[in-house]
Amino acid sequence: MPLNYRNLSLAEITVEAEAVTHAAQTAFGQLSAAQLNWKPSAEAWSVGQCLEHLMAVNRAMFPAFDEVIEGRKQMTLWERMPLLPGLLGGLMVKAVSPEAKQKLKAPPAAQPATNASDALIVSHFVAHQREVLGRLQDMEKYEADKIVMTSPFLAVVTYNMLDACRLIVAHERRHLQQAQRVTQTPGFPQ
Repeated sequence: MPLNYRNLSLAEITVEAEAVTHAAQTAFGQLSAAQLNWKPSAEAWSVGQCLEHLMAVNRAMFPAFDEVIEGRKQMTLWERMPLLPGLLGGLMVKAVSPEAKQKLKAPPAAQPATNASDALIVSHFVAHQREVLGRLQDMEKYEADKIVMTSPFLAVVTYNMLDACRLIVAHERRHLQQAQRVTQTPGFPQ
C-alpha cells in the first residue's frame, strides 16, 4: 500500500527521509558518470538531474526552517490567514506525491543544470540528506503544524511547517521513482 504522505508525523517523515537516502545510495551509488547523465530524451531528466532538482528544491526550503530553528520566524499577515495554509499544504503534498499523475513544471530556481552532473552527485545528495535530516530533527522541538511558511517558489502559497516536511519527502520519493524509471529505459548504458 502506498504511503499517505498527507498524514505523516514528523517522526515518520524523518524515517522516510532516511529511507530515501538509503534508496538513492543503493539504487544509484554505483552508477558511472555516463549512467548518471544519460537521458531517455532531450526533454527528460537524467538520474543526476533528478537528484540536483531535489537538492535545489530542498535548499530553497531551508531558510524558512532556519528562521524557525534560530527563533527568528515571524509569521506575515498572509501566513496568518485562517484555513489557507491547511488547505494549500494538503493540496501541495498530494500534487508532489509519487502517486500524483499530473506532471508539474519545475520552477526556474529548481531546474537542474543542463550540463553534465558531477560524477559524485549521489554522494552530494547523501550529504545533502544529512542536512535535511538535521533540520527535521530540529523541528521536533516545535509545533510544526502551527507554524506557517510561504512557499519559496510561489508567494501566494502558504502551508504549515509539518506540511513543508511532508512535501520534502513526498517530492523526494516522486523523483527517486522518476530516476529509477530512467535506469529501466531501453538504451540506458550498461
